[in-house]
Amino acid sequence: MKIVISPNAQILGKQAAATIAQLLNDAIHERGYARLILSTGQSQFETLEALIAEDVDWRKVTMFHLDEYVGLPTSHPASFRKYLNERFVAKVPLRQWYPVADDPAAIPELQERLREQPVDVGVIGIGENAHIAFNDPPADFATREAYRCVDLDERCKQQQVGEGWFATNADVPKQAISMTVYQIMQCRHIVSCVPHAVKANALMQTLHSRKVDPQIPATMLKEHPDFYLFADSASAALLVKEQIHLGDGMPLEYQILPIHE
Repeated sequence: MKIVISPNAQILGKQAAATIAQLLNDAIHERGYARLILSTGQSQFETLEALIAEDVDWRKVTMFHLDEYVGLPTSHPASFRKYLNERFVAKVPLRQWYPVADDPAAIPELQERLREQPVDVGVIGIGENAHIAFNDPPADFATREAYRCVDLDERCKQQQVGEGWFATNADVPKQAISMTVYQIMQCRHIVSCVPHAVKANALMQTLHSRKVDPQIPATMLKEHPDFYLFADSASAALLVKEQIHLGDGMPLEYQILPIHE
């Protein structure tokens, strides 16, 4: 596991984007194509902006994403399909992208497309309640499905309100279609971009936890053999390096970037 702590979200985004681009380019060099999963939400703004500027042959990249609200049309400001269309898909010439629909009936076909080949890079955010995708606590670590229809908890809904996507918790859809924890862990490389002070407690709980815990879903990421975590000074404010616990035998590389980077 590699942890990089940047002075701010802008530098975090550039550092993370450079890593994502390198991993994609390595896959393209090796096999002639790459497969990518992207996260959404306010915490990913800087990373996506920086990633667009990276030198990647996007014509050889197929993209998936993590989740979508059930019954929410792409015209709604909170739609993740809308988010990705406007912030990424419209700006790079992807080989293909497979959006998560707002209808659970579309899950089987999406799962089939996703599992045609391994995913090279999963860009996986961590929520304020330590969820990954919409796998809220207690997360289902046992299922081997690729996507599931899940109920959103109140803490998750509050995050969506806090980021400005909805006016109140009651306005947030009750359910979403989410990539499962198991499927996320099948990515060859996982890159998590986790800036801002609102993520500090979730990051501390994730890294200080001594075990993989369904009540802290992001703890599963520490079991991945090639996991990169990018934080900024605000989100890392509660971290104590000596209290970070990883999976058995997992090495730790810990880097704090100077302010002038």
